[in-house]
Amino acid sequence: MGRSRSTRDTGHTGRRRPAAAQPVVEAVDGGLAELVPDPDHGRAWTLLIDGAPQSHVDLDDPAYLSFEYQRRLGHVIDLVAPPGKPVQAVHLGGGAFTLARYVAATRPRATQQVVERDASLVQLVRRELPLDQGARIRVRSADARVGLAKVPDGWADLIIADVFSGARTPAHLTSTEFLDEVRRALGPFGVYAANLADGPPLAHLRGQIATAAARFAELALIADAAVLRGKRFGNAILVASNAPLPLAELTRRAASDPHPARVEHGKPLTDFTGGAVPVTDAAAVASPAPPPSVFR
Repeated sequence: MGRSRSTRDTGHTGRRRPAAAQPVVEAVDGGLAELVPDPDHGRAWTLLIDGAPQSHVDLDDPAYLSFEYQRRLGHVIDLVAPPGKPVQAVHLGGGAFTLARYVAATRPRATQQVVERDASLVQLVRRELPLDQGARIRVRSADARVGLAKVPDGWADLIIADVFSGARTPAHLTSTEFLDEVRRALGPFGVYAANLADGPPLAHLRGQIATAAARFAELALIADAAVLRGKRFGNAILVASNAPLPLAELTRRAASDPHPARVEHGKPLTDFTGGAVPVTDAAAVASPAPPPSVFR
């Protein structure tokens, strides 16, 4: 696929950058990738795959999180350890490496692994939106579950799953067997956070909560109230651990976001599942496709 770009000059960082940024369009393994410049931020870009927004990156301020679901994951990152303390993190699903960049910016000396199946996308992002050379980020082009299997036992303080194929989470990343691998790779105080997407009647979301409850002692769900009531399709962040979660601070931060969210946990979250049963590999299906109106 042809690429549309402007002449480049050298910015204050010493890295060549667009004088008048133009979209970059390129075919990748997962479809048609577009990097669209953000007119409100000089060196910020939105990544879309087949028209669906995937990531937003501000190269000048990697601690800036534009998408609401990424801000909610940012709260989890902020609270997984004391401020600034290095952590060992695994990102299943890379996109434009937004959250890996965030961890590197807010927790210098953190060690991270990114597992992204789309090798062509990895090459595009590395070329157009280079990672800070000082960041300790290893990127592996592999299926998320295959890549996770290579993480040593107990290595991770944090595992984030944000994997979508055609705007749907693949079935093999929704099961108890998948979460067994997550638990194996997490340390005893480790935290798992997953970006889930669903709409009415919320059968997928309820099943994912039941699945996580079968493998973790502590759960929380961060979501817009309208999504939780089944009024619209949207994202929800599932947070799970076998150690106590920082629920009070997580609730405060989610409520104070530009787009406030609720944090459900305990009995209300159990009741929300409505009797859903854990999902196994044998019964797993991909998450539902979003309606076209979501991306308009």
